[in-house]
Amino acid sequence: MTMIDLSSPEPKDAEHARCYVIHEQNILIAADQWQLPVMPAYMLRQHPHYFYLGLLNGEPCYVCELVNHELDDGSLQPVPLRQLISGGLDEPGFSMVSRALQFLSWQKNHRYCSRCGSLTEAHHRDLAMTCQACGYFQYPRITPCIITLVTRGEHALLGRSTRFPEGMYSCLAGFMEAGESAEQALAREVREESGIEVTNLEYLTSQSWPFPHSLMLGFHADYAGGEICIDDDEIVAADWFHYRSLPMIPPPGSIARTLIDHWVARFQ
Repeated sequence: MTMIDLSSPEPKDAEHARCYVIHEQNILIAADQWQLPVMPAYMLRQHPHYFYLGLLNGEPCYVCELVNHELDDGSLQPVPLRQLISGGLDEPGFSMVSRALQFLSWQKNHRYCSRCGSLTEAHHRDLAMTCQACGYFQYPRITPCIITLVTRGEHALLGRSTRFPEGMYSCLAGFMEAGESAEQALAREVREESGIEVTNLEYLTSQSWPFPHSLMLGFHADYAGGEICIDDDEIVAADWFHYRSLPMIPPPGSIARTLIDHWVARFQ
């Protein structure tokens, strides 16, 4: 079983390390082996362009941008993260990739202090950007979102966004607003996107989602009333689908698929 550890300090005696080389939303892998490059750990420790992320199966993991990947031998190939998910990446592996992507995105977007505008620099120990001018610390931004599968007996409410591949439907989701609880955000988002009211909210699981820096809180909810009336903004189509005749749905590894699979399993 794959194990992830994001709290242990950087090991000083490890011989090998995994390196997450990132280019935009792509991960570079050794194409012939379909895995991340393994490198001597001593080459990555204390290097200004390689940042320690944590341990995966006891092995230290680092991240860097492709433009700064000084140890590139030209053998790596870019793969979209979404393709890795559909390719069977397990949950701990996905969590580490998510951490790598979010770290670089946050670092790129916080090169200047949001308080005084001065240049920032990486903290020597914490996952933070620091401002030497005013002493302000900026930690990675995490945006809470809700995602829910609304069901009515043997049918589930699924919606389609313009961002989805042709024919794909998924659970309804949205960002939490200031002052909202997750439950309040869920009811509001479902109402705004579909016109449906919900009841009996049941929290199931969560997932870090690096598009770009979300924390998805996954729920099941029961139908309480209303007729489908899409907002034509986030959602361009929605319908009730029987568990035996679902449309194309998100791939395994995504929290939406977890919610759907968990619901379908009730009827097996």
